[in-house]
Amino acid sequence: MDNRHRFETRAIHVGQAPDPATGATIVPVYQTVTFTQDEVGHHKGYEYSRTGNPTRAALEECLASLEGGRFGFAYGSGMAAIHGAMQLVSAGDHVVVADDLYGGTFRLFSEVLPRFGVHFDYVDATQPEAIDAAVTPETRMLWIETPTNPLLRLVDLSACAEIANRNGAKLVVDNTFATPYLQNPLEFGAHVVVHSTTKYLGGHSDVIGGAVIVDDEELAQTLQFTRNATGGIPGPWDAWLTLRGTKTLALRMREHEANARRVVEFLVGRPEVARVHYPGIPNHPGHELAQRQMRGFGGMLALDLEGGEPAARAFCAATQLFSLGESLGGVESLVGYPWSMSHGAFPAEEKRRKGITEGTVRLSVGIEHPDDLCTDLERALEAAVVTG
Repeated sequence: MDNRHRFETRAIHVGQAPDPATGATIVPVYQTVTFTQDEVGHHKGYEYSRTGNPTRAALEECLASLEGGRFGFAYGSGMAAIHGAMQLVSAGDHVVVADDLYGGTFRLFSEVLPRFGVHFDYVDATQPEAIDAAVTPETRMLWIETPTNPLLRLVDLSACAEIANRNGAKLVVDNTFATPYLQNPLEFGAHVVVHSTTKYLGGHSDVIGGAVIVDDEELAQTLQFTRNATGGIPGPWDAWLTLRGTKTLALRMREHEANARRVVEFLVGRPEVARVHYPGIPNHPGHELAQRQMRGFGGMLALDLEGGEPAARAFCAATQLFSLGESLGGVESLVGYPWSMSHGAFPAEEKRRKGITEGTVRLSVGIEHPDDLCTDLERALEAAVVTG
């Protein structure tokens, strides 16, 4: 499949040629541990499914194409993919991290990897000069999300890539919120892209997974070796489900964004809402940057409620179409309470410093009818006022 084809075409065809054995149009689920060899050392490209599996390979080729890279690696979860990307650093190395990031990533970086001699410093990555100032001679990696989780801040990819290259470091971008449909960090000089495929790529809240995409062969060799050595792979069924979800990513992202815009229009200016965080709002501090490096603003947003914690808890309890739960990016709408859910791993003072308050609520806007979603939110806001 020619990578010059458009996104929607590549999502359906790259890595997904008809099965050579049967002509099956859809990639089969190769539910096997091992592969029979013709003789010792002679096989058809696969030996053992931890090392390689045809279903997983189809997913990896497709994801790499969508991100504009040559090499894709699927993992058993988003956190496994993050840990996989961190195999690119060693004991004694220093990592500069954007401080507005997913709580699970923070937990790994603050409580697990330091035990192995990796050092982390957290900065406001919306200010490139802060990143530059945090770099040391031992810095080997910059780790950012953009848009960030949960406050949808924007980080300048090109500026971060320039800092990384100037200092001999690798820029890693968690692109889960934007998806490859709306943003391709490799185009802006990033070295590594990470996804929780559990979210928008799978898109149906029915499969856990992660992925790492690179365009550099040396990085790819390291990732392949360490993943095989550590074994954090998805099974073939999980790979197949994720690949099936990816086929409709473009269609879903268009609907997610259209609905998010409607929801934002409904929320902005309401007396119960102190602030809406969404890069599509013209006065959002990252709006112009989002226009430069993204092809849309996505389906995620956050809001701060005037009534603080009581209002936020009442709001989360009152929604019906917005299910209260962890995760994001599925076809169904979700509401989350970052203070104790997605970002519960952060100390309270750190959450407040970053702008996450007891009144912050995160919305993953699904693809239901937008009028129904706004009605649901109106009901929840009324409940929040009564409680507040």
